[in-house]
Amino acid sequence: PQPIHNSAKAVVSTQSTGCLDGAQRLLKDDGVSIPCEYTSYLAPIMCRRVYNNILKQNPDGPSPESFHMGYVVRLKNVWVFDKVKPCFTFRHPNHAAVMDNSRHISLEFTSDIEALLHGFAGYFDAHLYKDILISIHPDTHSPDMFSWFPMFFPLKVATLVRPGERILVDFWRVVDNVKVWYEWALSEPQPQPIHNSEGSTYWIGLFS
Repeated sequence: PQPIHNSAKAVVSTQSTGCLDGAQRLLKDDGVSIPCEYTSYLAPIMCRRVYNNILKQNPDGPSPESFHMGYVVRLKNVWVFDKVKPCFTFRHPNHAAVMDNSRHISLEFTSDIEALLHGFAGYFDAHLYKDILISIHPDTHSPDMFSWFPMFFPLKVATLVRPGERILVDFWRVVDNVKVWYEWALSEPQPQPIHNSEGSTYWIGLFS
């Protein structure tokens, strides 16, 4: 049989960046990846209903692990403290000499009201090909698209934020040989420990 390396004109995937990187060996030198670029976004939110549902997951009381994982949820009746900000961007094909999809970012937001901060909403958009975009970003949401919903990253302790106070958060995308996971930690207005440290509760397996 003929080798399949460098034989494809296009690689199409709805999966994570690791899947596209793994399939890149199939592409011709001038081949294209679909999507070719995607960006995640974050915003601090108050969402009492979602937070209470997390608290009620265990009939014997809140499980500590419940606050160390992300939840895919259609967010309704939420308050967004500040503008949605870009988090991580990936581009394909990835021609870096060493492919490293680990990421870290520190983001700063400012509140103009007094409210409880329950966690962070995660959104994304993806450039499929040239100017063709799909998005769940609130400002650019693709019409009638219900295939994807935002991700909610909860805080173990809901935190009171007052008008004018900063919200400082760090997010990590961590990769090892078999899995990828996210970690997050609030540093202002009240510091909290790293959530999901070392992928202890929530992670996604990688294809070998």
